[in-house]
Amino acid sequence: MMASSPISSTHHHHHHPPAPPFLHILSLSLHHNNKFSCFNKPHKQRTSIILQATAEKKSVLDNRMLVFVPPHPLIKHWVSVLRNEQTPCPIFKSAMAELGRLLMYEASRDWLPTVSGEIQSPLGVASVEFIDPREPVAVVPILRAGLALAEHASSILPATNTYHLGVSRDEETLQPTVYLNKLPEKFSEGTRVFVVDPMLATGGTIVTAIDMIKERGVDNQNIKVVCAVACPPALSKLSEKYPGLHVYAGIIDPTLTDKGMIIPGLGDAGDRSYGT
Repeated sequence: MMASSPISSTHHHHHHPPAPPFLHILSLSLHHNNKFSCFNKPHKQRTSIILQATAEKKSVLDNRMLVFVPPHPLIKHWVSVLRNEQTPCPIFKSAMAELGRLLMYEASRDWLPTVSGEIQSPLGVASVEFIDPREPVAVVPILRAGLALAEHASSILPATNTYHLGVSRDEETLQPTVYLNKLPEKFSEGTRVFVVDPMLATGGTIVTAIDMIKERGVDNQNIKVVCAVACPPALSKLSEKYPGLHVYAGIIDPTLTDKGMIIPGLGDAGDRSYGT
């Protein structure tokens, strides 16, 4: 239990403070829309980084897809461990889980509904806020590798439901196929969803997943994508299709191979997490 005394005079509300000013906010959209693109310099498309430090800009940005790359040294550390080809399988998997914990912490910062009231502490009455357990966050890990990145979701978020989605990619055509779908037929209104997939490369898998979630009643603004590494083709695709979506990435890498692998990336996240 979170507390032994009941909360009195509770009321239910949502927090929407401005995004923290220290986050890099990369505003993405397609080049031909004459809006900003934010891609790493080696890529053909131009780079533009918008640093948002004020709430006034928020309304302008509500209709854009935003990419957050939190500049925390621990995030850089775990990305570096994941990149290293010498990192053994169990260390790789635990590094992926730690990175996921930090990214979900950042992504949930202004997103969780709370219940407030008063409670009796050992020394007096205190005004308190708890995360509202009546509105669990839906966590959708994309199998296999998404399982490792989402491993600590239930320890960082007080109320979660996990819905597994298995999507494989044809190595020749790079087209995604859904082989396991544990999504509900309909998400309840206002459900917030974390879609967790380590690698956003061509964007095929993540688009398939988001489309399935949207078909079940979730708006773009209520979906956050959590990934270890993102690449311009995937981000461009997401920006075109889902205005208002937020993506939280450990790092953005510049290019893809013709087989859809991110360079320099970190290899095959599923294979390296599970050793198969």
